Amino acid sequence: MKIAVVGAGAAGLAAAYDLSRAGHDVILFEAGAEVGGLAAGFKDESWDWTLEKFYHHWFYTDQDVLGLIEEIGHADEVRFYSPITSLWHPERNYPLDKPTLGNALLSRVVNVLGLKPLPLVDRLRFGAVGFLLKLYPSGIALEKHTADDWLRRAVGRKAHEMIWRPLLIGKFGPLYDRVNMAWFWARMVKRTAQLGTFEGGFQAFLEALAEVVTGQGAEIRLNTPVQLITPRPGGGFHVSCQDGSLSADRVLSTTSPRLMARLAPALPDDYKAQLNALRSMGALALILALDRQLMADGTYWLNLPASSPDKSQNPFPFLALVEHTNYLDREYYGGDHLVYCGDYLPPDHEYFSLIKEELLERFLPSLTKVNPAFEPTWIRESWLFRAPYAQPVPFVDQSQRLPDIRTPLPGLYLASMSQVYPWDRGTNYAVEMGRRAARMLMDD
Repeated sequence: MKIAVVGAGAAGLAAAYDLSRAGHDVILFEAGAEVGGLAAGFKDESWDWTLEKFYHHWFYTDQDVLGLIEEIGHADEVRFYSPITSLWHPERNYPLDKPTLGNALLSRVVNVLGLKPLPLVDRLRFGAVGFLLKLYPSGIALEKHTADDWLRRAVGRKAHEMIWRPLLIGKFGPLYDRVNMAWFWARMVKRTAQLGTFEGGFQAFLEALAEVVTGQGAEIRLNTPVQLITPRPGGGFHVSCQDGSLSADRVLSTTSPRLMARLAPALPDDYKAQLNALRSMGALALILALDRQLMADGTYWLNLPASSPDKSQNPFPFLALVEHTNYLDREYYGGDHLVYCGDYLPPDHEYFSLIKEELLERFLPSLTKVNPAFEPTWIRESWLFRAPYAQPVPFVDQSQRLPDIRTPLPGLYLASMSQVYPWDRGTNYAVEMGRRAARMLMDD
């Protein structure tokens, strides 16, 4: 069959890998200038490695992507480290994941007991709930509860308001109290203290996969956004781009659900309504290349407090502070100390319209709360990346809201981040979703 795949991110590339390996004629259409989608990276002229536009890492439990890397012969280029994840507090940063005893579980116990702002009984309760959630057999049953309500009752008001509610607000903004508990369970059960990356950065992995895919006969067309997918009389589809139209027997789209509704207007109204009803948050990453370390305690990922969904009352105007070079050696990046100021936002938030200099003006003053000595003169260079579709929002009973991978138009398939639920966004589940959709397509 001649198969068109819309999107050359991790899902599209994984699907194309299986489809082309099975002997099908595959063409990938990618709107961007490089493969990778949301996992794509960029490279400054002084760096040896690429840096992800939006911070990424793998867990040891991410067997779909790690298995694919082994299949294509690059397992020896995967690297795992144990960086420090901390919680910001006016007194100091409190580690949540810090390898102190050579054992992840014992280290976690020590870190939880060290959360001195919480009374001891709340620390014990918080740690016990986290441990029990990892043992919970099937979290999908929890989707009838909101994470905000369930966690408040489970860990207590103090621990919830100090740790979990700020993270929910930071990630989902005004929708934080509608996110279901199954999503939170999935985050907890898959998380590991050791975090993985690929030698050369995620972009190096994605390009290695793309090379295998094209070596199997597939074609990748970069800078080629698809504009329309229309059914062809007698079966198949026309895939229209700015430079013309291509006929395909089958089409697999890895775009956002709302973009899919626009690309394929022939879809039945009820399916399009299902696509358009799904909610998601956009992502923003302001990246700083500094001439010195920002978080001297070695923290890689600093969870920041959030009490107001509109950020007006929060001590930081963004969600997370990630010092990438406290995780990976800065020698890979020409000696730069690389810091992300990251956030998830509604797609209509003003941050999506502000220019980089305006965001720098808003973000930089808060960095003195982390390091009082910080000065803007530390900045050698900065970059700004934004994506309007980045984080699906899973509501109560989300499993009943998900559109089928097989759309009502025979031969047209959708494999989006929204459908990996209850698992969270990331390359691991993008790979799983892409390969699952490819199997369905070939079975059909």
